[in-house]
Amino acid sequence: MSHPKARARRARAARAGSLACALTLSLPLGLPLLPLTLAAGPLAAQEAASAVQDVTLTDVVLPLGGAEFRAPKATVSGTRLSRDELAALLRPGAAEPWPARLARLEAASITIPVLVSEHSGPGAIRQTVTYREVTARDVRAGRIAELTAAGAAIRVSGGDKEGSGTYGQIRANDVDLVALTRLYGVPGDGKGTVQRVYAGIQVAEVVYTDPTGTTMRITELQGRDLGGRQIPGGFGGALDAVAVGLGRLEAEGDALPAAERAKLAGAGADLIEAASVGAIEARGLSLSETGPRGTLLIEAERLAYATGPEAGLSLEGLAFTQGETRARFDRLALTGISLAPTLATLRRLADPAAATQAEDARRMMPALGGLTLKGLSLDLPGPAPTTADPLAAPGARADAKPDTNKPGSRPGPAGTPPPATTQPGQPGQPAGQVATHVALRDAALSFGPLRDGVPTAGRLSLSGLVMPAATVTGAPILGALPGYGYRDLDLDLVADLAWDEGRRELALREVAVSGRDMGAVRLTGTVGGVGPEIFSAEMPVSEMLMFTASARTLDLTVENTGLFERFIATQSKALSLKPEELRQEYVSASQFGVPVILGGSAGARAIGTALGQFVQKPGRLVLKARARDAAGLGFADVALARSPAAILDRVEVEAKAE
Repeated sequence: MSHPKARARRARAARAGSLACALTLSLPLGLPLLPLTLAAGPLAAQEAASAVQDVTLTDVVLPLGGAEFRAPKATVSGTRLSRDELAALLRPGAAEPWPARLARLEAASITIPVLVSEHSGPGAIRQTVTYREVTARDVRAGRIAELTAAGAAIRVSGGDKEGSGTYGQIRANDVDLVALTRLYGVPGDGKGTVQRVYAGIQVAEVVYTDPTGTTMRITELQGRDLGGRQIPGGFGGALDAVAVGLGRLEAEGDALPAAERAKLAGAGADLIEAASVGAIEARGLSLSETGPRGTLLIEAERLAYATGPEAGLSLEGLAFTQGETRARFDRLALTGISLAPTLATLRRLADPAAATQAEDARRMMPALGGLTLKGLSLDLPGPAPTTADPLAAPGARADAKPDTNKPGSRPGPAGTPPPATTQPGQPGQPAGQVATHVALRDAALSFGPLRDGVPTAGRLSLSGLVMPAATVTGAPILGALPGYGYRDLDLDLVADLAWDEGRRELALREVAVSGRDMGAVRLTGTVGGVGPEIFSAEMPVSEMLMFTASARTLDLTVENTGLFERFIATQSKALSLKPEELRQEYVSASQFGVPVILGGSAGARAIGTALGQFVQKPGRLVLKARARDAAGLGFADVALARSPAAILDRVEVEAKAE
């Protein structure tokens, strides 16, 4: 008896296979468009010598590999081939290869009211596609000028339940049957020239429901310049190998024999490297799935993928909904996509003698030039409010002055998202609960070259991150903000890092956080002792850095634009002091107390003086530290230091207030 988890994995594999089959049927390199014209060949065999004669055929059956195509009735018109020539051209099992035979196929038009395609595999899965009103126009030398079908119905069986779906109108132009049959049935080395199969294809109203009840919809699907190179075993054999291999991998995991794993990796690499896609675009996408937490609905207004020097993937109007949780992106784009790392990893794993490594999953990821996101909106359900005023910030006083940071109190810069709020009683929100709204105006992430699947450089920029201040309660530093009267936070964040393998150094080119009506903190520096071992999966990065890394330089800049005044106002009320009295106490503590705590060195005194000046007139505070030792100050040394003075003795410090 198989283990329940194994059975569940096999079920998921079957479901994935069903959906994959359905997607394959909707894409141009799949099987269904092949029978439209291959079945037309024997029909044209009935054409008379006259170019205007119409011939009607019945019960045409054509086996092709693992598929069988049946046309109960077909009409062929306008062929110049004789009956005997057509019969020889389309005879199953003939010694002459299909591409050579199809190159002689000619007809003015071929019409098939109903065309049925049946394909078995992988495993017990069986897929059936029934096309309606198929027409091929102007067939010359194995090329179809225009190929259309009024629609199609899909059925996938072989599991506990059946998957099914429909297509609307299908239209393709400049279809090269010779190239298609070469790619699917004639083996090659994967290094030949690209053969274009479709100049363009459009499919309308795709709907498919898999055995789990997940439903996919696409209003319109388009592709252009689709083709590929001939590969070992042909596209048909490679697709079957991948489908079978993925199913076994899902079910058996690490127990999958090395030879089977190698076959799967090799077939996957062949397909990725050989397929050629000019562009694919889908509009009006949706995916709905019902689970324990309710119905999950994913929608996208447009998805587009293009290849070339600026290869990229873009999603517009992407939205997620599940219960009271809602999220939306106006636009999400990936640029500079390269499958070179994926191919390199698959090629290595295609050797049965190659051992699998923990880093393989990371190495399999494609390289990306950058990611951009615009217009994020996120609504999350929250617990019931515990105060009469759900907008009241923790620690806020009833007699506090009006909050200038309150939503709607003043307009923000152009393009700024609406302030985030926690509001009860939003549409669909259960009574007594508080909805949390988070918004992000822009985000950008750029990547440097990969090392074992990890970028060696990168820059993250978030602009206009707006959220209720209450959501950061309990977080270090930011958790105190609600107590200073902030109800909503409007933040910008930047993290720019780069690794230098030769110097074994990590550069913190910029790490910064800034907030409206608060201020900014900016950090730059260099960390030494960071070698290639950082990319190993054998030890957590944090533990490795503790033993090997050292701080060499550190520059810290703090700028105040309102937070310090709020801090003084809140603390003075809590201590029953006037704000100016409390400020002077902090000035004294900074100038005299800080140097004592830090050991009384020149660096300690410089820090104390700068802090006192900043507290007196809070503008900008700049601290710079350099390790006296060229090797830097080890993280372990800092953690084990008995006092701050022991650390300051090993660094040179500059401090000033501006």
